[in-house]
Amino acid sequence: MSGKVESSKKNKTNKSWITEHVNDAYVQRARAEGWRSRAAFKLTEIDDKDKLLKPGMTVVDLGSAPGSWSQVAAKRIAPGGRLIALDLLPMDAVHGVEFIQGDFHEDAVLEALTAALDGRQVDLVLSDMAPNMSGIGMVDQARVMVLAELTLDFCARHLKPGGDMLVKVFQGDGFMELRHALQQQFQTLQMRKPAASRNRSAEIYLLARNKKA
Repeated sequence: MSGKVESSKKNKTNKSWITEHVNDAYVQRARAEGWRSRAAFKLTEIDDKDKLLKPGMTVVDLGSAPGSWSQVAAKRIAPGGRLIALDLLPMDAVHGVEFIQGDFHEDAVLEALTAALDGRQVDLVLSDMAPNMSGIGMVDQARVMVLAELTLDFCARHLKPGGDMLVKVFQGDGFMELRHALQQQFQTLQMRKPAASRNRSAEIYLLARNKKA
């Protein structure tokens, strides 16, 4: 009996999410303007405010699928820019974007990304990565923090002095420790919660600027 109740609750939750998603103003606007997801407006708002993307930059987009951040970034770093995107999931081609499919946890994937850079240092690292959610708060938070720490480690090796990093995290265990680590490696650290980020979502973006030499 309890199984039927659980199933009923899940169905109601799924229907509620689908209804909200279909009626979401950002979803409708993304479709109208040709963006692959509403997430495009998160990066657009942050970049309009903070001026991260400039023509000619080398940018790495981690957790890129379905490609909306890559769409925004590729347009804003043209002409002369270079964007390498990476995701565990497949991503349809985006004009001006080199895509690598693989798990960011795996050494072989990081080696492929390093090889694609061909010795070039990165101006900006974008990370909208999120793990597959289990629904268990402590587990999900730990997974998010691991991804953020891997992103920071990548920046330590490949982001040029003076470069910037924008990373999605959830506030919870490990958040303050991550903030401290970022403050050690960058001149400034700010938090961003763009309007397109749903109010109920615990996600927040940490913007670390001017990597220390």
